[in-house]
Amino acid sequence: MKEVAKTGVLLVNLGTPDSTAVPHVRKYLREFLMDGRVIDIPFLSRWLLVNCIIAPFRAPKSAAEYRKLWTDRGSPLLFHTEDLKDKLVQQLDSKQYHVEMAMRYQTPSIENGLKAMQEAKVKKIIVLPLFPQYASATNGSVIDKVMEVVSSWQVIPSISYIARFMDHPLFLEAWKEIADGAKGDQEYDAYLFSYHGLPERQIQKASCNGYCQLNAKCCATQTSSNQYCYRAQCFYTTRLLADKMGLPADKVHTSFQSRLGKDPWVQPYTEDSIKDLVKNGAKKVLAFSPAFVADCLETTVEVGEEYKEVFEEAGGEQWDLVPCLNSNDTWVDCVKQLVLENS
Repeated sequence: MKEVAKTGVLLVNLGTPDSTAVPHVRKYLREFLMDGRVIDIPFLSRWLLVNCIIAPFRAPKSAAEYRKLWTDRGSPLLFHTEDLKDKLVQQLDSKQYHVEMAMRYQTPSIENGLKAMQEAKVKKIIVLPLFPQYASATNGSVIDKVMEVVSSWQVIPSISYIARFMDHPLFLEAWKEIADGAKGDQEYDAYLFSYHGLPERQIQKASCNGYCQLNAKCCATQTSSNQYCYRAQCFYTTRLLADKMGLPADKVHTSFQSRLGKDPWVQPYTEDSIKDLVKNGAKKVLAFSPAFVADCLETTVEVGEEYKEVFEEAGGEQWDLVPCLNSNDTWVDCVKQLVLENS
């Protein structure tokens, strides 16, 4: 019987420390933040900032934060991605597909995932960065790393990159399923969609011929000019999800979290939005984190705990967080469809 070459599928998430030990967290921070697409300043300035300031002083605090969410299975980001991969393997024909998962930073590495595909002699590789909206610091970094690794190969198979998927019908359906389960019959005063932030300069760098204006009017519609603007994509995601869930438009809000440093980042900032919601009478808020597909430090601790404290200290009463997609079956179906559509 003739052997048929398979198509390789590489699922890539952000990354996580190997443990909550401070040295492991420091190692992770150094690799993550030394990426020129994450902190996009000259190499020497970046090296001094990361290795002399951020990693040494932030690692102990970050290690304590990671301990809040670590489980018997380890990092939620890692095991949720593993569960997604295992379910996808069951959904795809094993005679046609070879599936690997990787982290952009730390383990399992992109290099090892690609090496496994090289050894399997796949005819094509489909790379799916697990970030719904495109950003240079996430999807772009994954694609960049893959190209760096395969550039040394003598034989480079066809490679397909799925740059974004926030508007895929099954992605929206999966979020609706989880949100319906989280809120039940409850009514909320506001629905806050909090996305990971980026420095404004990165938005401007990705702008099409200087089109980006970083304002409500510019991001109110999705056009060919702003289709890869991260801020516009986030507002677009909110509109799609709110419409899918039937949420009242006047109760829906979009904001950006995880600001680092003093440079201006995309606004509105989540902490400021929370305080404004309370000032305007919101007592019950349901929060979402649609920039992430797996629960992690930024969702469970930052949005679920830290922002809850901000909300309650400002006078709010009930702060609920909708879990991420993790390994929801409809989300697995979405990933399968993305693979089939790009095969």
